[in-house]
Order: sequence, then structure tokens, then C-alpha cells
Amino acid sequence: MAQIVIALGSNLDNPHHQLKTAKVFLENLSESPVLKSDIYESEPIGPSEFDFLNAVLLIESILTPSKLLNELKAQESKQGRPSRYPKWTARPLDMDIISFGNTIVKTDELTIPHSQYSQRLFVLLPLQDVLPNWVDPITKTSIQKLIESAPSMSITKSNLVW
Repeated sequence: MAQIVIALGSNLDNPHHQLKTAKVFLENLSESPVLKSDIYESEPIGPSEFDFLNAVLLIESILTPSKLLNELKAQESKQGRPSRYPKWTARPLDMDIISFGNTIVKTDELTIPHSQYSQRLFVLLPLQDVLPNWVDPITKTSIQKLIESAPSMSITKSNLVW
């Protein structure tokens, strides 16, 4: 059973509710209790005009990476995300597989570890909340070093709770 890091983001349709609904979905999918980061508020990357709420959840699953991806995409759709949308625009929910144990995947549909996670403080800071000693399985870089080298952005811990 793999320990899986899922990043969540939302900036439309009551983002706090969107994250809480996604958390319940992931709790039902997980084979063990889910570890949750704090919720963060970050500026958008790209053309979106609304700030995002972001978090990371740690789950355990017997699903394969591709089956998990299908489950996540189905839940995003259920929560109002269109199947096609312009990159970096506002959305009700975005769920990305950041890591899947020590599994490395590179296909047209899926890359694990996520190809851009190391450039996103809105993933790295919540990831550090749940796995403070996490190390990238490819580069062997610690979460602290990744945070130090990530591009700067406006991001703060929210006072919102799960």
C-alpha cells in the first residue's frame, strides 16, 4: 500500500467548502486515517483574478497511480470542474498527485512526482506540514531545500480549519 501526497487547490464556488468536500472524498478513498496540512491562501499563478486556498493530504491506497488519477478527475468533475479549461485559470477544485510512495511515473497522462511541484510554494509548505522530512525520490532533495529554492510568492497560512 502506497503513501500518497495529494495537493488540493480551489478558488471558485466556495473554496473552503470545495476543500472540505475533497477531504471527505479522500478519507473515503484512503485505507488509513488521512493526514491534513494547514490550509494556505496564495496568490494565483497566471490569469486568475482570485486567490487560491491550498492544502496537502496524505492518504494510503491500494489503487494504481492511473486508477487514482481517474478517481481524482471524476471527483473534480463532480465538484464542478470542467473537463477542459485553460491552464492556470480559476477552478472549483484541482487535485494533483504529488508523490506516490517512491514510485516514479512518466506517461502522457501522468507524471509522478508531479512535474512542477518543486516550483510551487503552495504545494511545498503544506507538504512540509504533513511530511517534514520528505525527500524528493528523484533528486533526493529535502523539502526544506526545495522550499528555500522555490520561486517567491504571496502565501500565508489561513485561519480556516478542516
